[in-house]
Amino acid sequence: MIPITTTKSTALGASAPAAAGSGPLAGIRIVDFTLFLSGPFATQILGDLGAEVIKIEPPDGDMSRTIPPSFVDGSSTYFGSTNRNKKSVVLDMRSPEGLAAAQQLVHEADAVIENFRPGKLALLGLDYESAAARKPALVWATISGFGQDGPLRDRPAYDMIVQAMSGVMSLTGEPDGEPVRAGIPIGDLGAGLYAVIGMLASLIEARATGKGRFIDISMLDVQVAMLCYQASNYLQTGKPPGRQGSSHDFIPSYRCFHSKDDQRIAVTANTEGMFKGLVKVIGLGHLASDERFRDAGLRYANRDVLIALLAQAFARYDAAPLVEALIAAQVPAAAIDDLGAVFSNPQVLARDMRLELTGEEVDQRLRVAGNPIKLVPPGDSRHRFPPRLGEHTQEVLDGLRYRAMAATATAPETLAAGNTGADDVMPSTAQRRID
Repeated sequence: MIPITTTKSTALGASAPAAAGSGPLAGIRIVDFTLFLSGPFATQILGDLGAEVIKIEPPDGDMSRTIPPSFVDGSSTYFGSTNRNKKSVVLDMRSPEGLAAAQQLVHEADAVIENFRPGKLALLGLDYESAAARKPALVWATISGFGQDGPLRDRPAYDMIVQAMSGVMSLTGEPDGEPVRAGIPIGDLGAGLYAVIGMLASLIEARATGKGRFIDISMLDVQVAMLCYQASNYLQTGKPPGRQGSSHDFIPSYRCFHSKDDQRIAVTANTEGMFKGLVKVIGLGHLASDERFRDAGLRYANRDVLIALLAQAFARYDAAPLVEALIAAQVPAAAIDDLGAVFSNPQVLARDMRLELTGEEVDQRLRVAGNPIKLVPPGDSRHRFPPRLGEHTQEVLDGLRYRAMAATATAPETLAAGNTGADDVMPSTAQRRID
C-alpha cells in the first residue's frame, strides 16, 4: 500500500460545494462525521458559505436518508433539506483501511465536526487530542445532548427531550392547554447554529495563531441560553412563567387576535407609537389617552381589561383589510400563513428563500428552503445537489493515494463493504442524541 500522504491533496479540492472558489469560506475544508439533523444543518451552512464539506457516512448511509414520507433521487427530502453543497464519502471505520482514511482526512482538514455521544468516536481512534497533536491548528466541534461533562453526559437525547428539559415546552402552548414542542426542531437547529458560530470564531483564531480549539456544544445548554429574557425574569423573581400561547407575557398588545372572518391576526404593537396606531385603526383611539393604558407599565397592570377591549374590536373586522390598514399605520401585523402561502409569498421568492436544487440526472430535482445569509457582493449562487450515498468516495480517496488499493482489488468503494454491522462505528438510532 502506498503510504497516505500528509500534504493537502488537490483532488480533495477539485470542486467547491457551490461553485469552485466561491464564498467567504472557499479554501476551508470541513470533515463532517455528523448524521441526522443538528450537525448536517451546521455543515450545510458552512457549505453554503463556500467551505468544502466532506460528509463521512457509514455503509448504510446517514439515517435521515430513509425518513418518510417523501423521497427524491432515492433519499428522503428530510435528508435533502440539510445536505446540499457536500461530498459523500462512505467509510467502514471498523476496518483498518477505513479508519486510516478517516484519520488522514481529519489531518488534511481545517475543521472537524461530529455528533456522537461523548467518547464514542475516540473508541475508534479518532479524537481531538490525537488529531490536534498532529495538527495544532485543527478546529474540532462536537454536538451532543448534554455536553462532554456533567452527570448527564452519557444520557441519550433528542430534540424534544431537550425542549422538555430546558423548560421550552413549559412555555409553549396555550395557557389552559398542555405543553407542546415547537413546530420546528429548535433543539437541533439551535445547536447547529451555535456550532457554526464556535467554528467560525475558532477558524479565525487558528489562522492568526496556528492553534485550533475543541468546541463542546450541548443541545440542552443551547436551549437554556435561548430562554433569554424568560430566564432572566425567573432568576430575578423566582416566579416561573407559564405557557405563552400566541401572546407576549409582558406586552398585552403583542399577541394574536381573531378577526370577523375567523382568521388569526398577529399584531406586535410594542412601542408607544405603535399602540396609538393600533387603537386608532380598530376604532379605539380614545384608549391612547385612557389613564389605565397611558404607558407600558399601566397597560401591563391593566392587561386583562385591555386585551378584552382589543379582542372585541378585532372581531368586528375581516382579516385582510385590517392587516393592510395596520401596516399602513406602521403597526406590524400579519395573517398566520401556512407553508403554501409562505412559499408563494413575493417577499420570500424575491429573497431566493425557495430554492430548486438540480443534479445531473433527470430525477434530481429538489425544492428546499434557501440560505438566509445574503452577502454583498453575492458571488456565485449555484448549489450542489445533495449527494448520493458514497458519490464522492472514489474522488476523495484517490486524493489520499488509495489507487494502490484499487490495483490490489481493494477499490475505495469496498472500504464501505467490509463489516456492514457499523453500529459501533457510526451511531445507531439508540445511540443518537440528535433527531
